[in-house]
Amino acid sequence: MSDRVGLREAEDELLPPADWGRRDPVAPGTRAALVFGLLAAVLVLGRTWLAPLIDAGALDAWTTIFVAVCVQALPFLVFGVALSAAITAFVPASLWRRVLPRRPGAAVPAAGAMGAVLPGCECASVPVAGGLMARGVAPSAALTFLLAAPAINPVVMVATAVAFPGKPEMVVGRFAASLLVAVLVGWVWLLVGKGEWIRIPSRPEAHGKAGRAEAFRQAMRHDIVHAGGFLVVGAMAAATINVVVPAGWVNAAAGDAVVSVLLLALLAVLMSICSEADAFVAASLSQFSTTAKLTFLVVGPMVDLKLIALQAGFFGRRFAVRFVPLTFCLAVGVSVLVGGLLS
Repeated sequence: MSDRVGLREAEDELLPPADWGRRDPVAPGTRAALVFGLLAAVLVLGRTWLAPLIDAGALDAWTTIFVAVCVQALPFLVFGVALSAAITAFVPASLWRRVLPRRPGAAVPAAGAMGAVLPGCECASVPVAGGLMARGVAPSAALTFLLAAPAINPVVMVATAVAFPGKPEMVVGRFAASLLVAVLVGWVWLLVGKGEWIRIPSRPEAHGKAGRAEAFRQAMRHDIVHAGGFLVVGAMAAATINVVVPAGWVNAAAGDAVVSVLLLALLAVLMSICSEADAFVAASLSQFSTTAKLTFLVVGPMVDLKLIALQAGFFGRRFAVRFVPLTFCLAVGVSVLVGGLLS
């Protein structure tokens, strides 16, 4: 027996090592240098070949819009990520079971009411909703909060009142229509939504003071990098659309009731204006009807390019391709209904 064992060990020494044929992984610093070098090369070539073909005014407008969207959204995104990480690390899961009703159907409007007291932008609501799901909150309730928080919080309501002085019906209409859309979307998702359609962000359980602090740091680092990339992609798309769409098309469509509603709904998606600032843009569109402007205010905080990118990044593309059309259709339909009552 000892001879056989010795023979096997001798043969093992002749075998190639476990990492035979594998390439050494590229060091993080080397990889970063390669990426930076490639980006620099693309910028140099782009400046050489594309600069003569691009109108300077259009490029300045694109840059201004891109920076404005990022600057508007980034503070709220950081706030939302920090709040989500704090929920994950410091709030016990049992709290949500005590705060929200046990029945998911009743938890949906309760989550919508929670959105009325938490200031935040749509960029902040996505990571917060992900944190709620990770803590055991039903997806239908978390998604209701995702839609309601950026649309009916006190900051947005005050901004709307300032943008439309002497028109309290715009404030009331925006609050009622946005809350109704958020609750309806939550109930519809509760009825027809499937678990495989949504990827719930995973969060490890944290124990002890040091463990909670580390969980907060890890969640904060992961979400800010993850969400920040999708914010940049959405801002680039929004800036491109704002530059490409001719202003004359917008003015020509303002006279048709149906076209004006659909146009402002589409522009709300494409322009991706922060919910704290969109009321001032809507007020400047004086050629459009009250219903069309209300549609702009309701659709924007719930469906826009940067928000679609964030949702796809956090919850998966299978979720986004179902959730976005549902939200858009309900937002337009409810806005037309409420706008008709206000007119």
